[in-house]
Amino acid sequence: WVVSGHTHNALRAQATRLAQHLRHHPHTNPTDIAHSLATTRTTLNNRGIIVGSTHQELLTGLDHLATATPHPNTTQTTTPNTTPTKPVFIFPGQGHQWAGMALDLWDTSPTFATRMSECAQALSPWTDWDLEHVIRATPGAPGLDRVDVLQPVLFSVMVSLAHLWRSNGVQPATVIGHSQGEIAAACVAGALTLQDAAQVVAVRSRILRRLSGRGGMAVIARNRHDTENLLRPWNNHLAVGVVNGPQLVTVSGQTQALEEFLTTCETQEIRHWRVDVDYASHFHGVDEIRDELLHELQGITPQDSDIPIVSAMQARPIPGRELTTEYWFRSLREPVLFENAVHTLLDNGHRLFVETSAHPVLKVGLDQTAEAHGTDITHVASLRRDQGGWDRFLLSLGEAFAHGANVNWANLHPNAQRVDLPPYAFQHTRYWLNEHH
Repeated sequence: WVVSGHTHNALRAQATRLAQHLRHHPHTNPTDIAHSLATTRTTLNNRGIIVGSTHQELLTGLDHLATATPHPNTTQTTTPNTTPTKPVFIFPGQGHQWAGMALDLWDTSPTFATRMSECAQALSPWTDWDLEHVIRATPGAPGLDRVDVLQPVLFSVMVSLAHLWRSNGVQPATVIGHSQGEIAAACVAGALTLQDAAQVVAVRSRILRRLSGRGGMAVIARNRHDTENLLRPWNNHLAVGVVNGPQLVTVSGQTQALEEFLTTCETQEIRHWRVDVDYASHFHGVDEIRDELLHELQGITPQDSDIPIVSAMQARPIPGRELTTEYWFRSLREPVLFENAVHTLLDNGHRLFVETSAHPVLKVGLDQTAEAHGTDITHVASLRRDQGGWDRFLLSLGEAFAHGANVNWANLHPNAQRVDLPPYAFQHTRYWLNEHH
């Protein structure tokens, strides 16, 4: 249910009036109410969204909206203006995976399920496993502990989530991918066909598996300059692999050197944590698979994209036709400059960011960078760990809408009917002069 008002008090009054009306008309179809709220009301600056499966759940959320008290199934905020805002779609690398991710959405959203099936078909020439079997943990299917399984699965989930956002009216102004997330970004933007993108992610992750057991990665709470100074004793054995924010850097390199470095971090009380991988991306060790990777990716044909792309490797907008086989090697070999790329996006006026993934993992770096930039932003997740269903996505859709994104709410209820709802709760103000004056 979508409720809005000119002011915060008007929003609360609207929610109160609607709740009273519906308690007097308890048999009104909740879907018809949702449709009528979305199609017969002007959307104003103060917005509240309520998600529920039953009439009572929705009424409870409405009561919380009326009293401005938090509730898991509601979200509310004020957007500066009513002109729709196109968000930036962010596609992260690894780390947002969890067992059963997006399975509920697959079973409850035909739009999402169709796109996942298309991804499965596009991956099938390049893999010896089935996407749906992996998601459902079918006996005999490989697990997400294999990089050549994990990365194509994450790619499929991100591409399908982007399709779901767009099918509900949320169109991206631009896209940015982080590490292997760049492949999904290129596909969603239209620079790579689904078939070419599936080939890139499947082949690249399979070849990358050859480096397993010979390296690692770890995150430390330091800026890039300080991190590079800390790495000097390990010279050619470690390097900065990812710069996510002003105080968020990933170190990549050889296993033994990384262990020694983390011991030093422990001694100096530098906050750090290991990344759950046994290889070193964005490090010169990747050079040994270059020739094989370029050979097996022959035939992909990048093209200019329908949606602008900002490269996290080059920290600038990039034409789709530049996403050649050489680019896909370099994006695995060179550092991810996510912080710099976000500065580019902020400089270009972007303020709303939708993380198109199974769980948000880039919010900390994004928030750090925006704070250093002196800019207020909004970050919206798509799904969350252990919350991978339609209700969670609807709430995320509502959160994006509450912060200015255009949402085609009528599309959610194509067979609903309009019903009578109470009029707007005007907030009256007296302008007569006081008689004593």
